[in-house]
Amino acid sequence: MHLPASTKSTIYVFAGLSLIMGMGAVITFTVFLYTGSFAIFDLPFDGTQVLVFDACLCIAFFLQHTGMIRIQAKKKILPKRSFKAIFSIVSGTILLMLVVLWQESPFLIASADGLLRGFMRAVFFVDVVGLIWATASLISMDMFGVQALMARPGPMTNAPVAMSVTTAGAYGWVRHPVYSMTLVLIWAYPDLTADRLLLNVLFTAWIIAGTVWEERDLVEIFGEDYRIYQRTVPMLIPYRRPDRSGAKGISGSASGGTQE
Repeated sequence: MHLPASTKSTIYVFAGLSLIMGMGAVITFTVFLYTGSFAIFDLPFDGTQVLVFDACLCIAFFLQHTGMIRIQAKKKILPKRSFKAIFSIVSGTILLMLVVLWQESPFLIASADGLLRGFMRAVFFVDVVGLIWATASLISMDMFGVQALMARPGPMTNAPVAMSVTTAGAYGWVRHPVYSMTLVLIWAYPDLTADRLLLNVLFTAWIIAGTVWEERDLVEIFGEDYRIYQRTVPMLIPYRRPDRSGAKGISGSASGGTQE
């Protein structure tokens, strides 16, 4: 899939669609994690069928999200300039479908009340701020592919980008802060219904498996620098304070590294 003739209007429309679908899906999913099912469509399923249907929605998102990244990494089917934007649009569409079609189970497993409920709600909002901080730590991150689309076409458009191990900000606490904080968002919900437990378990398993898989790729890309990073910074759980002196020895700055 290639961009149509690179007129400015085409690029602006494509970039805008990437922002709307990508950012819109992230915001909508965050609200969904806070409120629970939107119950937009009440499909005629029994208790077991609800869980099977919801599991299929999750698996469809996992396969699309991981599959596009792995296929692109190996076969370079899509042009580098447009891949992130296309990925943002497709991923945003699938994630929105998951949220809109999600079915709620009437079976309540556990519910937090009083101070515990308030604490879990507070943790959610603090974690949202943490996610913003983690994203901002990747100062060169082009999350929705807009910068790549807007770049002037030429010999350098598809040239390799020099990358270094990012250790700034949240990346000094854990190697994958976006994944860590997403896990907190997923579990910081006070009403654990059967469908919510299913979502939590499936997304947790996918995130952890994806993190381990990604670690192998990062070792191949960065070599010994990343091995040092692995030895000095935890993967997902920030069980020790960052050693800023050690971080500086790994990388002076973030220059295009995409660790999330």
